[in-house]
Amino acid sequence: MDDTTDRQLLNGDEAIALAARDAGVALGTGYPGTPSTEILEAFSALGGHAQWAPNEKVALEVGLGAAFAHARALVTMKHVGLNVAADPLFTVAYTGVEGALIVAVADDPGMASSQNEQDSRRYAVAAAIPVLDPADSQQAYDFTALAIEISERWRIPVMLRITTRVSHSKSIVTRRELPKPAAAPHYVRDASLRVMVPGNARRAHVRLREKLEQIRIWAEQPGHGTLLHAAVVRPDNRGIVAGGIGVAHAREAAPASDVLQVAMPHPFPAAAVRAFAAAHAACTVVEEGDPVLWEACRLADVTVPPAPAVYRFGELSVTRVRRLLAGETAPEPPPPAGKPPQLCAGCPHRAAFELLRDRHCIVSGDIGCYTLGVMPPYQAIDTTVCMGASISAGLGLRHALPPAEARRVVSVIGDSTFVHSGLTGIVEMVYNPPPTGHIVLILDNGTTAMTGLQEHPATGRTLAHQPAHKMIIEDVVRAIGVPNVLVVDHVADGNALAAALDRAQADGGLWVIVARRPCLLAAAKIKQYATPAA
Repeated sequence: MDDTTDRQLLNGDEAIALAARDAGVALGTGYPGTPSTEILEAFSALGGHAQWAPNEKVALEVGLGAAFAHARALVTMKHVGLNVAADPLFTVAYTGVEGALIVAVADDPGMASSQNEQDSRRYAVAAAIPVLDPADSQQAYDFTALAIEISERWRIPVMLRITTRVSHSKSIVTRRELPKPAAAPHYVRDASLRVMVPGNARRAHVRLREKLEQIRIWAEQPGHGTLLHAAVVRPDNRGIVAGGIGVAHAREAAPASDVLQVAMPHPFPAAAVRAFAAAHAACTVVEEGDPVLWEACRLADVTVPPAPAVYRFGELSVTRVRRLLAGETAPEPPPPAGKPPQLCAGCPHRAAFELLRDRHCIVSGDIGCYTLGVMPPYQAIDTTVCMGASISAGLGLRHALPPAEARRVVSVIGDSTFVHSGLTGIVEMVYNPPPTGHIVLILDNGTTAMTGLQEHPATGRTLAHQPAHKMIIEDVVRAIGVPNVLVVDHVADGNALAAALDRAQADGGLWVIVARRPCLLAAAKIKQYATPAA
């Protein structure tokens, strides 16, 4: 990326970062999660103030604090991270903001690197906030600027929803002069707006619904909530209502059809869609993920056929959209077989999973590259649900299983995931200890490896790899009250982890074993960051 060039070839993540920089966003914060990770990395590379938070909830709360101070804030996460941030999201819709608060959420249709396919547009509807749905990198740039405009005009958080293909596909982006903040950050006290006790919250809810109606009326105007991509000829007079990457696919799959892009799925610009449908003999909806636009069309009395269920799963493509428009419901040809993912050669996690497999442990697993311990030849993980669940679910297994079987349960979690969501599981463990005790194995490889070797609070470095306070995992769990804490290097000493597990399983009680060995991919960089430049 080049912050001096007007036309650049950028992916969607980079385009969002560039727009944020051009618009004078004061703070970017988030938690790394593919396909959103590169937004903050690019923003930092452009000179923006970017930082990784311990998790998405903290990131959003930091962002809303900045927005309370009349600053512009960008908060980034992937779709499952939005679940973690949902608590503040729903209430900041009530409080509103003074600056701009943009929540960039990257959905992952097809689950290239995720545990589900949830559609974040549903959250925008539930939380009662506007959502913009760009179709390419240029729109990612333009809609970021538009989201800032909407957020400041109506003092409301705005979701910018992207999907995998928009995040990672490149197209030409033309920069433009974007309006900068009207004033420097400052704070004006008004507890009636920001302290959501019931009396204030009831009034805030009414204000929120009034804002949404105003935004809906604004979105009905041409070029606001919808964009018309008209064909040169329309031999079949068919219209296509599309959103996100579906717009690009529909325009290529059906070049003779008019395409109405719903740029703002919520609040839904119903009148504009009704007018488009009335001008066409028939309309079809093309969207990636849940039938959000289709349902909104039906509620707006627009007659559109439902897409066959098969198109709800996975990513769209031009071929799939052609099939959808043709009404094809026959099973789709399977994708070509790919190489199964696996732990890197020499990965320190391999030794840990070999040991857990050979001991026939019941392994409550977690989210990270070590989730690949479920694959052959290890097949050593029994459950993986969400960040931090390894500890809590492991405790549930310990409480429920007969004693002999319960003693086989081990919770396995990585260092970044532990910081993200593991701390409360440790609190639960010492507060409600199972009769057989419990063992938590923290695989500390010194990085957030799965999303591209990002830093976190236990690495001692910031997003830009500069020195920062380092959280010492073993000190924290001791402070919480875990009586038995061991730190081993299971690669340098091949028997260390086995001996630690022997002792923990024989003695019972509560144990945290930190197996610490740097990720091979990150080791050289970690050494470089730790060595002062000459």
